[in-house]
Amino acid sequence: MTTMTETSARFREFKMPDVGEGLTEAEILKWFVQPGDTVTDGQVVCEVETAKAAVELPIPFDGVVHELRFPEGTTVDVGQVIIAIDVAPGSGDAPAPAAAPAQEPVEPADAGDGDAPKGRTPVLVGYGVAESSTKRRPRKGVSAAPEAAAVAAAVQAELNGQAAPAASPAPASAPAVPAQAGAPDGGRPLAKPPVRKLAKDLGIDLATVVPTGRDGVITREDVHAAAAPAATAPVAAPAPSQAAPEAPEAAVASGSARETRIPVKGVRKAIAQAMVGSAFTAPHVTEFVTVDVTRTMKLVAELKEDKEMAGVRVNPLLIIAKALLVAIKRNPEVNAAWDEANQEIVQKHYVNLGIAAATPRGLIVPNIKDAHDKTLPQLAAALGELVTTARDGKTSPATMAGGTVTITNVGVFGVDTGTPILNPGESAILAVGAIKLQPWVHKGKVKPRQVTTLALSFDHRLVDGELGSKVLADVAAILEQPKRLITWA
Repeated sequence: MTTMTETSARFREFKMPDVGEGLTEAEILKWFVQPGDTVTDGQVVCEVETAKAAVELPIPFDGVVHELRFPEGTTVDVGQVIIAIDVAPGSGDAPAPAAAPAQEPVEPADAGDGDAPKGRTPVLVGYGVAESSTKRRPRKGVSAAPEAAAVAAAVQAELNGQAAPAASPAPASAPAVPAQAGAPDGGRPLAKPPVRKLAKDLGIDLATVVPTGRDGVITREDVHAAAAPAATAPVAAPAPSQAAPEAPEAAVASGSARETRIPVKGVRKAIAQAMVGSAFTAPHVTEFVTVDVTRTMKLVAELKEDKEMAGVRVNPLLIIAKALLVAIKRNPEVNAAWDEANQEIVQKHYVNLGIAAATPRGLIVPNIKDAHDKTLPQLAAALGELVTTARDGKTSPATMAGGTVTITNVGVFGVDTGTPILNPGESAILAVGAIKLQPWVHKGKVKPRQVTTLALSFDHRLVDGELGSKVLADVAAILEQPKRLITWA
């Protein structure tokens, strides 16, 4: 989709692009530029987090940053303008972003395609309200002009990441506005966009929050107070000139709080939605097998000394991945997907092998494209690159799309096994437990052997018990006798 618009010959706007497959929103994690900075075509201006990964966005033209439309931490819909660039600096004074009218607090608006709607003026975010032929009657005893200037200045300061200016004293004839819950004059509660977002993340209805800000504006402290446990004693809001530092929005809790609330968004939100959808859509069946992998562990040790494997990481997961690929080759019907719309089973003649990876942003499942065609050294190199990229948070959405089967290694956490949930759109997932030295009957005698437990979950709509059992048995047989990698491949 088009990600930039021309507002004039001088100013151009860059929209939030669809950086994945069908993603609808992304959170701005960090701005790498500020207004007044010079940028060049291809320069990364910000990092955003989608439901799948963190992605850096380059600007597609040269110029000087005129305006950042959203602060860090804001979730922006795909297609909304996020930055304006002055592509002809020095040709005249650039107009300053206009403040929003006081009657309507600024909200992130839907992205336009360049020109402002008729009767509206550009503001820090989107466009202001349309001009009306009638004038709104000011509140009784309150001057409308100072109120508008105060709220507009506060909104602009908040979006620029600056402290709100101290409010000027009200005229002597203006009575104090009482703090009361709900919207003023029966309208919408007054609050700045970051405060509205905070309330949304915490599940707080602004209509129930008691405002303490000037002219009935709800502050961050008001939202935090509403979210605090009932047992917590209310704390008087500090004066504007002595405002306390704002609490981070990522985790909200006081020193004496018994709970911490963490907004669900980004990768964590996507994981939750995907797992719920998978668990309640595909009928899961899980089978288990415990296997002696002593010979596999010896093979791993030998491969580490092999010159052909120099420079790549060799571990048990590599042999397990190869064993699963061979099992799929012997039982190709397992590598399929269920097409609900057409009521068809889609057989895949390729294997995009997913590897579940725990990252600071949550669980992600990047996959190795066409893993079935790779040699053992190539597979080892691909696994190493996949894991490193995932831990650095640089996995691209394309790498996580199109998987067919997945491996999840819960053994690295010391867990024996589990019942894994299918990655949406895939037919099977193999869980690998911890490899431990255990007493095992070997050649008629009880001996200490390296043992692990495998668990295979599969979609029972397209994989029946016999097929699932064959796949799991083949993987176990290869790990018990790794020479089958040669005889069965």
